[in-house]
Amino acid sequence: VLQAADILMYKANVVPVGEDQAPHVEITREIARKFNQTYAEVFPEPETRLTKFARLPGLDGRKMGKSNDNFILFSATEDEISKKVRTAVTDPQKVRRNDPGHPDICNVFIYHQKFNPAEIDEIRRGCESGMLGCVDCKNNCSKKLADFFAPIREKRLYYEKNISEVKDILETGNKKAQAIASETMADVHNAMNMG
Repeated sequence: VLQAADILMYKANVVPVGEDQAPHVEITREIARKFNQTYAEVFPEPETRLTKFARLPGLDGRKMGKSNDNFILFSATEDEISKKVRTAVTDPQKVRRNDPGHPDICNVFIYHQKFNPAEIDEIRRGCESGMLGCVDCKNNCSKKLADFFAPIREKRLYYEKNISEVKDILETGNKKAQAIASETMADVHNAMNMG
């Protein structure tokens, strides 16, 4: 219900969520529908927006989470990313470099699909033919992840050095959010004949 309040307060039409959060958006839709039927049309019924990779597994194949230590921080350095990716689970039947692999059961391949789509066909062929070993595949994946996260890491470092700018951004955002929330609450009060 708290997530529904956060969504409805700002009259969101679309809510980008991971697969495991989709039921919360459906509950929000039901709450909006019930309120609108009971009082007046105040809230849109938000749509769920899932990406192709709404759920990216952890490096070990389990659900990604801090307690599992199977994730990569956005702020990770190239070295830290490489160390993490080296621990990733791959095809257990691909024991030697030249063994044919099965990319569809390999976690590293999932990361390539998301972060390295330009080379995905080549990686699949290399894995299946035994021409691409898991170590080389992981090294390639590490590089692509490091390239992807570099601008995020740089921006984070910038803001860590410019805290006053962060405070200004938060203050501006807070003012905008308060204005929208106040307007929504006025609409709710009017619909319920409370204002």
